[in-house]
Amino acid sequence: MTKTPSVAGVVLAAGEGKRFGGPKAPFEYEGERFVDRAVRVLREAGCDPVLVILGAWEGQVDDALVIVNHGWKEGMGSSLRIGLKWVNATTEAEYALITLVDLPGLTGEAMKRVIDAPAGIAIATFDGERGHPVRIPRAFFRELIDTVAGDEGARAFLAERADVTAVELADIADGTDLDLSPTA
Repeated sequence: MTKTPSVAGVVLAAGEGKRFGGPKAPFEYEGERFVDRAVRVLREAGCDPVLVILGAWEGQVDDALVIVNHGWKEGMGSSLRIGLKWVNATTEAEYALITLVDLPGLTGEAMKRVIDAPAGIAIATFDGERGHPVRIPRAFFRELIDTVAGDEGARAFLAERADVTAVELADIADGTDLDLSPTA
């Protein structure tokens, strides 16, 4: 029997949602705020703790540690750096599972499949296309903290690596992010 690795969940939710019409974190979709759904599915997958990085919108999020990124206008990279710094400094987690707030089609089962991938970096794919979540081993936290910038997040870091495990999720989840408000 293999031991389930300790994984901290990180929800990137600091953006202003310009194309969406406002911050996505507090948006209610099918009776649940995006941010609450993201926290719930990370918890269902076994993540502990769960951190939520907020910025353009600040508010209460149950069952998660809220961290405010005052530099959110810099882009997703700043939120990723902050999340990884917190996981690195305050937990013993072997991995960080990074997800975006605007992915209502993800499930706890999908998150768990990424967590349970072979050791190393694991990235969700949907019909072969890369998406979220992404599982980052602690060994790479410092490198990402020192290099990610702008709105690209870890994309360049992941593109340069040959040792990334792709985890297909299309059979159990939808990785479509909602960039435009469903009410628009």
